[in-house]
Amino acid sequence: MTTTTSRTSGTAPARVPGHRDLNRLLALMTGDEKHGPAATSTLDTLWVLYDRVLRVTPATVGARDRDRFLLSKGHGPMAYYAVLAAKGFLDEELLPGFGSYDSPLGHHPDGTLLPGVEIGSGSLGHGLPLAVGTALGLRAQGLTDPRVWVLIGDAELDEGSNHEAVAFAGPAGLGQLHTVVIDNASASHSRPGGIAARFEAAGWSVRTVDGRDHEALYEAFTAPHEGIPLAVVARVEPKS
Repeated sequence: MTTTTSRTSGTAPARVPGHRDLNRLLALMTGDEKHGPAATSTLDTLWVLYDRVLRVTPATVGARDRDRFLLSKGHGPMAYYAVLAAKGFLDEELLPGFGSYDSPLGHHPDGTLLPGVEIGSGSLGHGLPLAVGTALGLRAQGLTDPRVWVLIGDAELDEGSNHEAVAFAGPAGLGQLHTVVIDNASASHSRPGGIAARFEAAGWSVRTVDGRDHEALYEAFTAPHEGIPLAVVARVEPKS
């Protein structure tokens, strides 16, 4: 467990929350949550991204050169809130109020209420198009270092807006764009060859990994993909 040691004698070191704290943080949110599997399916992916990959901190949420993370799979956001609390983006004292009338922690994250949240999520299928637009905007500004990450669910690929975004991003050479698909077998419509084949056909670099294996996730997230977008299909247990 990582700790931060105080320089003042007689004071105990301040413990920084880590992966082992996530279940405790999740347990603080006791509101009427209708999408438990949607939350827990994303937990490991979110942790690896925020702990080891994303170049953004609570101090740099407004920096032009920060990485952008967009949560399109926004229903069931408890895992997202837990990770943001563990990483200092929000005070964990807010967690017990999850879903209440006056809480900033709604049943979908709101980009106007929480530091570090880039968008407000809502209808499935709009996060990936927004990520494509974000990558295009960064390119237009000459900002080539920031990376754009978007997390979507496999069922979102049923939406035409995502089909168009996938088809556009590859030929457009959006190398700053990274998409993580949480595959819990909840999509209504299948495609020959599966999710990976869909992205590959559109000119993306694709990795398929165990969505609970942190090392496999990290290796996939950091795989080279010069000049083309990257899609990582993170397989987790099927939705029951």
